[in-house]
Amino acid sequence: MGRGKEPLARRTALKRLIGRAQLRRRVGELAGEIARDYRGTQPVLVGTLKGSFVFLADLSRRLRLPVEIDFIGAASYGQGKESSGQVRIYHAPRCDLRGRHVLLVEDIVDTGLTLDEVRRYLQSQGPASLRICALLMKRRAHEAGIRVDYLGFLVPDDFLVGYGLDCAERYRNLPDVYVLDGEG
Repeated sequence: MGRGKEPLARRTALKRLIGRAQLRRRVGELAGEIARDYRGTQPVLVGTLKGSFVFLADLSRRLRLPVEIDFIGAASYGQGKESSGQVRIYHAPRCDLRGRHVLLVEDIVDTGLTLDEVRRYLQSQGPASLRICALLMKRRAHEAGIRVDYLGFLVPDDFLVGYGLDCAERYRNLPDVYVLDGEG
């Protein structure tokens, strides 16, 4: 069999880190906190493409308040597992954020580099407020002083996939969060 056609298990190992029941429970808790903080408003949830889409969908369905949803695309990863160190915004939100309450919904905060660039960009759009909700934050980011307003889980500094997270566009559809070992 050619290298590209080997069964997945021969090239990678997936170790479950966070199961779907834990994810469901924590997303519900985050939705409750966010709904309390945004009571009486209609925030704009801005999800980071592509990784946050599963989390954003689950979170928005659990919120008990009207919301508008948009997306921002920013990347510091190419097709592999290492950050390039350069962040580029490749898709801007289409709605007008001026004077709006904006909640940035992130899948994972790794080094904080992408988060800082996205935060700067969104702040430049003149929102009334800007808060950040991240499903996952790696320990190195937390220890470096990166902070978010709402956090799902503090996770190890491993490469994670599933629940929207990918490696070279693979594994996004897995219902749990896994540590990826091997080639990916």
